[in-house]
Amino acid sequence: MSLRIGYGFDSHAFKPGVPLMIGGLHIEHAEGLAGHSDGDVLLHALTDALLGAVSAGDIGTFFPPSDPRWKGAASSLFLRTAMEEIHTAGYKIVNVDSVLILAQPKIVPIANEMRESVAELLGVPAGDVGIKAKTPEGLNLEGVAVAHVTVLLESLEPNGGKAVMTAEVAADEDELNEVVESLVTGVRDTSALGRKRPVFDTDDLT
Repeated sequence: MSLRIGYGFDSHAFKPGVPLMIGGLHIEHAEGLAGHSDGDVLLHALTDALLGAVSAGDIGTFFPPSDPRWKGAASSLFLRTAMEEIHTAGYKIVNVDSVLILAQPKIVPIANEMRESVAELLGVPAGDVGIKAKTPEGLNLEGVAVAHVTVLLESLEPNGGKAVMTAEVAADEDELNEVVESLVTGVRDTSALGRKRPVFDTDDLT
């Protein structure tokens, strides 16, 4: 069995007039998080952790903030792409642990609901997702939300072999458009942007 660890970090400033999304949940609060997408700081950090675990780059590699197609996009879309990357690389999630740092709103009362939301997006039991919250005492981060995420992956191969991955990043505009369309419509395309192409036979996966 092969194991891989991924770490992700993200931060967004609070901004009035936008909804607050954290962990795929809409949270009632006076301000949301600024960002080119929906600003979900936890899902962004989680996406980076998953991509990093299989050496697939980062969220900006797949969804650059300069691209208008991602303006206001749901961060679950980014997470779905990261999940496809780790599966194609021959890995599955063992567990996820996270720390949210923000002054408001209070996360503890909704931590269980947030854990279940993230677990559902990942397709794992809620018990495999850890969510903790800290206040930014002494950090001068009162107007910012920060997320740290660590993931542990294990190989899907029955004999514990290690998938050989190559860092192929699609640059062709037609392929990019095809990927974008498949993500938006929910029809998954296994030739997605940045997809790792393992050399083992995927029929051998369990």
